[in-house]
Amino acid sequence: MIDATQQEDAKLDGMLIEQWKAGDQRSASLLVERHADALARFAVKLGVRDDIDEIVQDTFVRAFGALDQFRADSSLRTWLFTIERRLVIDRRRSEARRAGNVELDDADAVSGYDALDTLVADELSQRVAHAMAKLTRMQREVFLLRVQEGRNYRDIAEILGTSEGSARVHYHNAMRAVKEFLDD
Repeated sequence: MIDATQQEDAKLDGMLIEQWKAGDQRSASLLVERHADALARFAVKLGVRDDIDEIVQDTFVRAFGALDQFRADSSLRTWLFTIERRLVIDRRRSEARRAGNVELDDADAVSGYDALDTLVADELSQRVAHAMAKLTRMQREVFLLRVQEGRNYRDIAEILGTSEGSARVHYHNAMRAVKEFLDD
């Protein structure tokens, strides 16, 4: 179910896309302003350590190049997350080939900590990050999209190229695993 804020966001994104297609370059800048921070957060959660701005920029370049293919079946942000995720995967594959086919494992994910957190919150954050590092890549991505980005299962399924049912199962398994780790 789409709430009123999501409907307003979709309407504004649609209007900005149409204005950009009509030649208004300021509309592209507004779209970037609206979505860049969320894309940067998502890149960090996907394990991007360096060149976050570059991956966000590449996401927008690819999106603007394919904007005619955007069908608005989902939100623009969901579509951008999908593009960004594919770019990150492609980048990892390329880096693995250059490094001599070294495989990346699930421990390559990073999680940032807020220096202003209290000691208790910092310890809990570390424990959750440690628990998340033990999840499969798919479980971790579903967990992050659901918990940190507040995405619904339909959006998650589209971003990750899976079914809603699969997204639900991965989320359930991720939650169970994180809870078990935290209970230890």
